[in-house]
This record gives sequence, C-alpha cells and structure tokens, in this order.
Amino acid sequence: MSNSSSKLIILDRDGVINEDRDDYVKSVDEWVPLPGSLEAIALLNQSGYQIAIATNQSGISRGYFTINDLQAMHSKMEQLLKPLGGHIDSIFFCPHMDSHGCDCRKPAPGLMKEIALRYKKTDNAQPLLGVPIVGDSLRDLQAGTVLGASPHLVLTGKGQNTLAKGNLPEGTQIHADLMAFTNSLLENKV
Repeated sequence: MSNSSSKLIILDRDGVINEDRDDYVKSVDEWVPLPGSLEAIALLNQSGYQIAIATNQSGISRGYFTINDLQAMHSKMEQLLKPLGGHIDSIFFCPHMDSHGCDCRKPAPGLMKEIALRYKKTDNAQPLLGVPIVGDSLRDLQAGTVLGASPHLVLTGKGQNTLAKGNLPEGTQIHADLMAFTNSLLENKV
C-alpha cells in the first residue's frame, strides 16, 4: 500500500468516530460509535486509505480511566470495524492536560509530527501537505494545518459549536458527519 499523502487520513476520535461526552468517554460501555462512522472508515480502507487517529485523552491524567481502559475502547472499535471490512492503521493519543504544557495535546502539533514520522512524511516544512484531517473542534484542525494538512470539520460531537464560533483555518470544508466527508472525498478522488 502506498504511503503517499493522498492515501492517509487523520481522524479525531471523540465526536467524529464515537459519541462524545462532557464527562469523558471512560469505559468500553461508554464508547458508542456514531451512526455510519465505522462504515465510513471501512469505505475509506476499501478505497486504499490508511487511517490514523489523533486523540486527546486527558481523562487518563485526570484519573477518570486507565491506559487499559483506553486500549479496551480501541479494541472494541477494531472488533466492530472488522466485519465491515475496516481497520485503523494507527492510534496516537495524548494523555496530558492543558496545564502540562506538552507538545502532544492538540492544538499543539506533536501528535501530527509523530504521524508524519510514522508515515515517512518528513521531506518538507509541511510534511502533511494535502493530508485530510477530520475533527469536530478547532484544536483538532489547528494541530494538523500547521503541518499542511487539509482541514475538514464534521458537525457531529462539538462540530456545530465549533462552526458557530468561527475562526476556522482557511480552506476548512464542512461535512455533516464522517460518512458525508467520506462520500465527498471518494466522489472527488475517484
């Protein structure tokens, strides 16, 4: 499979793939896929796209759940994707809170830099140039656009509020949900 930038997609998790919660998604039972999101990932996989997830998970530092809980949620996602013919290629997460001042908590670009390294996209100042980044919050989009990623806002999760607040990165495309993004991408790329 090619590692070209046109074949990588970066997704946020909460509010894009699964339901978001104001009190954090803390367990396998609370991890509930959004309608059509897993089918969208499977369609992207079947069209040759690699899927990387970049997700802030400060609930770990806050003591709301453990790394094992997070791994169980991701195992559930993979188990639900498998019969649809889908999979996730890689998951990058930040366990820190804003107060930690790390480089990996979005909107900081640390997770995106790790993704660029994993997918060998280090040959220019904008290593993720043209790679779609899909999120429901401004910080999701900002983290990727600093490295050249193409911003896509979904209106699920916090997306409606993010759109209402404005100040989106230049060129942000708006989609109802992950399936709408997928359909748009596949219609324009095929």
